Amino acid sequence: MAQKLDYLKETPSQTSGPYVHIGLAPGDAGFDIYRQELGRDIAGAQAKGDRISVRGKVLDGTGTPVKDVLIEAWQADAAGTYPGCGEVAPDFRGWGRVIPDFETGEWSFDTVKPGPVAGRSGIMMAPHITLWLVARGINVGLTTRLYFADEQATNLNDPVLNLIEQDSRRKTLIAQKNGDSYRFDIHLQGDNETVFFDV
Repeated sequence: MAQKLDYLKETPSQTSGPYVHIGLAPGDAGFDIYRQELGRDIAGAQAKGDRISVRGKVLDGTGTPVKDVLIEAWQADAAGTYPGCGEVAPDFRGWGRVIPDFETGEWSFDTVKPGPVAGRSGIMMAPHITLWLVARGINVGLTTRLYFADEQATNLNDPVLNLIEQDSRRKTLIAQKNGDSYRFDIHLQGDNETVFFDV
């Protein structure tokens, strides 16, 4: 006869803050722990492709910049290949980690522009960068994608973008070209709330 076991009850959820930047990006918080800060170099100097800069802010429901957020980026190389899924360009890592400037709330990273990527069933996805956010007040990391405004033809056929019915919501995933960089503000709540994915 099976013995009845008393199981532990579920504990309350816990967010990743308020000191997420100290644990995950200590160099930015003034702690000299590592020889090289983890996640700083998505695409090294030898990686082939068009060099781009991406910048933006993470904004709460009132439009105030969230300054204690950590953003991780994953992307394919200029040929549309992810590390671990085929041979990538030399010096290309495909992953990076940034936090905002503590004064302005602005975050940025430099990389190469990704190429189109083969998705499920071989359907091509438009060039994009996947972003994952954690911060105080966020119980589960938020996942979104950054697409490029100057990739209109491939964006029109992207299977993920086409899952979003409202055009106004789809626009929250499009980074706008601004000089030599792309601007991508992430809205956690409100009228312009960025589309987040349940992955």
